[in-house]
Amino acid sequence: MNLPNKLTVGRIVAVPFFIAAYMMGYNLVAFVLFIVASFTDMLDGKIARKYQLVTNFGKIMDPLADKILVYSAFCLMVEDGTVPGWMLIVILAREFAIAGMRTVAASEGTVIAAGMSGKIKTVLQMIAVPLLLLTSALGSMPQIQEYCGLAGEIFLWGSLIMTVYSGIEYIWKNKSVFSM
Repeated sequence: MNLPNKLTVGRIVAVPFFIAAYMMGYNLVAFVLFIVASFTDMLDGKIARKYQLVTNFGKIMDPLADKILVYSAFCLMVEDGTVPGWMLIVILAREFAIAGMRTVAASEGTVIAAGMSGKIKTVLQMIAVPLLLLTSALGSMPQIQEYCGLAGEIFLWGSLIMTVYSGIEYIWKNKSVFSM
């Protein structure tokens, strides 16, 4: 297994530790774990492209690792009221719809690549989560806590807008999949 794929697997392995830290109220630890895991997402792609280490495993597992990390965080944040449940439903509905389209296309021998708007969506989500984590971790610093909360909300709403936009764009650009 090459280094980029090890980083991807490491991101998946970090998720239970992130969940445990969050559930035990160690939000600063959860924040650090999320930041490190998110950083591996950027790093694995750069290394894979720079050194021609792109693999089918990486093409499939890298975006899956992102989803496992981000949506684990969102599920926990829905439970404690940080993220509205309806927002998570919209986000997951888009993910399942796109995954279904990709599966249908793959069964016909067509590969549907991720678009830039979907990548922007993921980046916005990976910024929103740590900002929201900091909001609860910085209880003794109310002014910074307030700014992190506001910034987290802005990025959360931005990610929701990009989720809807990228889903519509994805379906529109790949509408031929529906005629298979």
